[in-house]
Formats: sequence, C-alpha cells, structure tokens
Amino acid sequence: MKFLNKNTIKLDKELNELDKLVLNFIKILEKHTNYVIISGYVSLLFGRARGTEDVDIFIEDINKEKFIELYQELERKYWCLNSDDVNEMYDYLKNSIPIRIAIENQTIPNFEIKFAKTLLDKEALKDIIKVKTKLGDIKISSLERQIAFKKYYLKSDKDLEDAKHIEKLFKENINYNKVEEYKRLIENAKTKDK
Repeated sequence: MKFLNKNTIKLDKELNELDKLVLNFIKILEKHTNYVIISGYVSLLFGRARGTEDVDIFIEDINKEKFIELYQELERKYWCLNSDDVNEMYDYLKNSIPIRIAIENQTIPNFEIKFAKTLLDKEALKDIIKVKTKLGDIKISSLERQIAFKKYYLKSDKDLEDAKHIEKLFKENINYNKVEEYKRLIENAKTKDK
C-alpha cells in the first residue's frame, strides 16, 4: 500500500468478499451520482481486523427521477430494508433518514445510504481519496476527516481504535492541522445542533 499522490492510494492487498461487494455496489452508484464512503469500512479496507454490519455512504442530493433510475438498477440485485416503495425511500433521504440496501434476501452486510445535506456532509464528497485496488477504485473521505470524526464525534471504543489504526498506518501522510480544522468544524456543528 502506498500513496501515488496526496489524493490516491494504491492498495495491493488481496480483496475479501466485503471489498468485492463494495466494489460491485459502487459501480452502480457512480453511474447515477457522486458518492463517498465514510466511517468504519475505511479502516477495514486498510486491514483493520473487525467485523461490520454496514458500509456508510454519502451520495449527492439528487432529484427523485435520478434516484428512481438508481434504485431501479440496484433492485435487480439488492433490496431496501426500510421500505419497498421507492417514493418512500426518497422521502426518507430528503428528510435526512438513511436507507439501508443489502443483497436480496440478506440484511447484513448492508449499505447505509444518506444524502449529503449538511456542510460537513457535502465537504466529505469533495475531500476524497481514491483507493486503487486490483478490481477498481473506491472513493473514501480523507484520512484526516476519518480521524477527526472517529475521535471527536463518534468516540466509541471501536471508533477510537479505527482512528488509531489509520493514524498508525499513515502517520507520515496525515496533515494534523487538517484534523484540527475538522475537529473545530465538528464542535461548531454540535453547538449549532443544541
């Protein structure tokens, strides 16, 4: 694994079943919208050994027609755990309620999809790293964003261990000023929510 430039990592690991599932899913997503993978799966992609039930993904806030086209393609292989009504799914997303999509007849693992609505969410779609694998590229939010959200927003033991794993793995490539900047944005967002 190595940085090809500041926004691209080449990953040479042997891909597991979850990685392959993610790659197949995002191939459909990227035909219809911009996306970024956030949270726990990122540390798993980079070798952290722990289980997960879901892969968290932000997508652009697209109109209903585009979403229907996206879901029509997804439903050939996947199903929505929240609803079987595409209009209801879209309403959930518009109201900042995530939807969960899984392979037909399964519930785990699933993809938790959210529209990027807040400034911080939208920033994740811009501040990305492309991870080049043997089977395709995966867009993840920046390492600095991952660390900040894990350490200063989510804060569970699992999240703190995820952040530690990323920091240890990429210590020479992390911009800690950027981590602090995200920390301030997170704190400001929390203050506004109160």
